[in-house]
Amino acid sequence: MHRSRARVCILAPLALVACATPDSAPPSERGEVEPMPIDPYLWLEEVSSERSLAWAREHNAKSERELVDEELRALEARLKAQYDSAAKIPTVQKIGAHYYNLWTDAQHPRGLWRRTTPAEYEKSEPAWETVLDIDALGQAEGQSWVWHGANVLAPEQRLCLISLSPGGSDAAVVREFDLATKRFVEGGFSLPEAKSSVDWRDQDHLWVGTDFGPGSLTESGYPRTARLWKRGTPLAEAPVVFEGRKEDVWVAVSHDATPGFERDFALRAPTFFTNETFLWKDGAWVKLAKPDDAQASAWREWLLIQTRSSWTVNGETFAAGSLLATKLADSLAGAASYELLFAPSERTSLAGFSSTKNHLILATLDNVKSRLAMLTPGERGWTRTAIPGLPEFGELGASAVDDHESDEYFLTVNDFLSPVRLHMGTLGAGAPRLLKSMPEFFDVRGLAVSQHEAISKDGTKIPYFEVRRKDLVLDGSAPTLLYAYGGFEISMTPSYNGSVGAAWLEQGGVYVLANIRGGGEFGPRWHQAALKQHRLRCYEDLAAVARDLSARKITSARHLGVMGGSNGGLMVGNMITLYPELFRAAVCQVPLLDMRRYHELLAGASWMGEYGNPDDPAEWAFISGFSPYHNVKQAGAYPRTLFMTSTKDDRVHPGHARKMVARMEEQGHDVLYYENLEGGHGGAADNGQRAFMAALSFRFLARELSGGKP
Repeated sequence: MHRSRARVCILAPLALVACATPDSAPPSERGEVEPMPIDPYLWLEEVSSERSLAWAREHNAKSERELVDEELRALEARLKAQYDSAAKIPTVQKIGAHYYNLWTDAQHPRGLWRRTTPAEYEKSEPAWETVLDIDALGQAEGQSWVWHGANVLAPEQRLCLISLSPGGSDAAVVREFDLATKRFVEGGFSLPEAKSSVDWRDQDHLWVGTDFGPGSLTESGYPRTARLWKRGTPLAEAPVVFEGRKEDVWVAVSHDATPGFERDFALRAPTFFTNETFLWKDGAWVKLAKPDDAQASAWREWLLIQTRSSWTVNGETFAAGSLLATKLADSLAGAASYELLFAPSERTSLAGFSSTKNHLILATLDNVKSRLAMLTPGERGWTRTAIPGLPEFGELGASAVDDHESDEYFLTVNDFLSPVRLHMGTLGAGAPRLLKSMPEFFDVRGLAVSQHEAISKDGTKIPYFEVRRKDLVLDGSAPTLLYAYGGFEISMTPSYNGSVGAAWLEQGGVYVLANIRGGGEFGPRWHQAALKQHRLRCYEDLAAVARDLSARKITSARHLGVMGGSNGGLMVGNMITLYPELFRAAVCQVPLLDMRRYHELLAGASWMGEYGNPDDPAEWAFISGFSPYHNVKQAGAYPRTLFMTSTKDDRVHPGHARKMVARMEEQGHDVLYYENLEGGHGGAADNGQRAFMAALSFRFLARELSGGKP
């Protein structure tokens, strides 16, 4: 966590005093940020103090009195039935001879970790064996456990490290578990609650980064050091093997257990978008050759580089957003020869890649439409082959069944109007076959999907998807929900959302997904176009989409709402303060809003690469332009807004939403607020909470945009 610090001078041992500068010099000349007025709502940053929780409960009650009625309860029940549906596709992870799945339903809100055989999984109703009941465990231990995953020891695949979070926060406890006995290992590896980084090195050693006390965390609240912990020895005595600086975002050490290519890597991330990667070789960490803003991955004998800026190497220049390959051994010897596996274009970008035993699956976006291909290394270089049987439209996701054993892969396909379908195939062996399909959770008859472009303030074309009834009367009266994110190079793609379908589309509302700058839809350049001093561009983009919807008479300001969460919550905060005339209502979820103090709250310091450093006067000059907490004015007329957050969110501090609401209420603005007491950054810890929070959002929008119903 970043904390403000007085500049100090060491005058003598044990004597520290604040360095003074002449009072006559203005703060800007002293290299300081002009002091802000005292914030009267700092006490709302006390996450779990009685007075801040009392404030939250009072506001929750107000929101419930206004919004909770028979229609909301009916919608809540319908959404919960979706989330609990026995017809959901159980997502699996192959461990040893079994497929493992975490299953949640009405009887098991926190989940059953269970397993079945691959043959059984292909049946319409597989027989499952319970491995760990999270609800029963929480009840026995008096904890509100939320599953955070399992890290399995290879190649035996019997022991694993299970992570459990109290209430859904990012911080979790870690415990060793035996898959054969289905019990936690008595006296086994165990880590207390923290934002830990942990990986197996072998059966008796773990790479561990966690909270070891003062000095062991970065200013962002993540591990600053990594240690090698030997079984049976005290964690505190584990030797430090790798460390970064307190100003870094995080460090981590991990083990690659690929048979024949076992090795260890360390990563130091000075910022969210830069890192140094090291290989443990001959008793020392050897730094891999790459640009600091590039991402390095090792696969078998290969080193794969994803560039985020233009890189000239060996006399050849590779564009930002490229994927390159070279032999790891050649790179270490200083003799790397890079082969270009993917080059971006104006409207295509690299979405990522995954590996099977002998191939890579390349995922790209073509004008925000998913594409997949197979990459194969050979004696004459790499070849790229189309994967047959894939749709032209929709969101595609592919991952290996077992990347150490075979070239089998799972494929998911869905789009706005088509629920997820799970396929399974083998790379190089024809089209994948359908395994399972999700049911339709809303009526899609009469609905259509289209893609459009709006022109932003600087002339940039901003694509957006629109889902609406084919027979919609174009008179500007349709209740319309505009959703976007616009940050951290994260792409928004067409995907099936049963909540949006049941609560909005089925009722006649229009849903719009905007691909504004700051995201990754067109690669690093699309993201970097809205970084720091250019941040206002992503809000200008969304304003352009809002105006285009009105110009096309899909809707009008009287019937337009905006929604977003996290960085998207910051987007919503800026839309209501910078462009209030364009919207009637807004839902602002787990948001950043106080951009003067964001870097001092929880993980906020890790995002200065995205937004800038408020302690730097030059950077605060532009950050202040997109800090909703400082830009909301008493004289302003703002869209009515529902702010939503979680007490247990230890990533984006709930104080952002709390303070914004308190300030707006002080200024006389009519706003609503709801804080879930669990849930973490996702806002909900189980399906019941998730259903209520979603129903609250859509009921609010329905009432505001159309007098009760879309």
